[in-house]
Amino acid sequence: MSTARTLGLGMTTALVVGNIIGMGIFMMPASLAPYGLNALTGWGLTVVGCLCVALVYATVARRFPQDDGPYDYTLRAFGPATAFVGMWCYWVSVWVANAAIAIGVVGYVIYFVPALKANPLLPPVCALGLIWLFVLVNLRGARTAGWVQVLTTLLKVLPQIAVVLLGLWILFRQPGLYREHVPTTPGSLHDVIAVSTQTLFAMLGIECATIPAMRVVDPERNIPRATLAGTLIAAALYIGISVVPLLLIPQDELARSSAPFADLFERLLAGHWGGVLAAFVLISGLGALNGWTLVVGEVTGTLAQHGAFPRWLARENAHHAPARALVLAGIVASAILLLSYSGSVAKLFELLITVAVYLTLPVYVTSAIAVMRLRRLGAAPASRSVVAAAVLAVLYCVGLLYSARPLELALGMVLAVSGIPVYLVCTRAAGRAVPGAS
Repeated sequence: MSTARTLGLGMTTALVVGNIIGMGIFMMPASLAPYGLNALTGWGLTVVGCLCVALVYATVARRFPQDDGPYDYTLRAFGPATAFVGMWCYWVSVWVANAAIAIGVVGYVIYFVPALKANPLLPPVCALGLIWLFVLVNLRGARTAGWVQVLTTLLKVLPQIAVVLLGLWILFRQPGLYREHVPTTPGSLHDVIAVSTQTLFAMLGIECATIPAMRVVDPERNIPRATLAGTLIAAALYIGISVVPLLLIPQDELARSSAPFADLFERLLAGHWGGVLAAFVLISGLGALNGWTLVVGEVTGTLAQHGAFPRWLARENAHHAPARALVLAGIVASAILLLSYSGSVAKLFELLITVAVYLTLPVYVTSAIAVMRLRRLGAAPASRSVVAAAVLAVLYCVGLLYSARPLELALGMVLAVSGIPVYLVCTRAAGRAVPGAS
């Protein structure tokens, strides 16, 4: 599997920030409003947990810059079976998320093209078109996808920066407004944990710089920098845009808002901001769809290269893109998308989205434990602070799993176990020894 190193520090950081910041951020102030000031405490817990995870990835990426992200890290520490299970869970979560993002983007396309609602077939066709548009973009190679990611990331952060600047302007010009609508919800550990679970959903993607490692220029330096910088940038923006509406809009009104950013601007400034917001949400969704398409292609190619998927999926085209892996990812996401547009399974699809998020946690946990194990083996000398961060990352992720409902955990287990037959068939076909096989 040949590779071309085309992703510099800017593109790699944009991949992290762009994949973390999707569409949910634009509704987060409303969803956190019922928790009052517990939202800020929950955000603090999430930021600490995510920085611990980011530090783990930055440390291992610096020690093993040639590794293809979490799969290789876990492979070094625990062997192919554990590495496959973690990445299978991650793989499932990404293509389900891609289908969800495409559906969400279409909702905002309809804002500008209401005629799409005239025929029930048009929205799913539009969503399919978006999925395959970014498959085609990524087929042009990582550099093309990287430039698209840089552009969409720059555009998507503009409204968030505008919210933070508006909040600072109000702070200096009319500071009394911050005292008028302070939430009255009492402090609650249960609420803090609930907020932390929700906000982690928004922070998923901190691992994305490590996945296309073989395509990153100077990976030993750029992957750790992009991982930590991307996590900090996204966290700072998230906290800023959560605090400002929470303190400037009455709690009940904010909780009912369908467009909290637009309501904030219309409340404090003259003009109509709904269309502007919709445009930026649309751009944000498109950027996330592009970034996650790149990631799912790389994950598929990595699993194929290691023999956990059919090896023909690892082959690259003339642009050094994992063409067959990208096409497979597009087909699977398309199937899930079409399934979701059936009214009979709409609730099931919503459940799958939640499960997909929990399926990401095993990758974080195994990567963190891998740091500790590799240190014991002498393969990855890590400082005590890094080991402490790894321990905190594990505790944080496991604690969030305990907050999942039984049905979510059960379905997650089914999806995780469903990868075992794939692993057995592919590794045997590749002539590799399968642990536990007779």
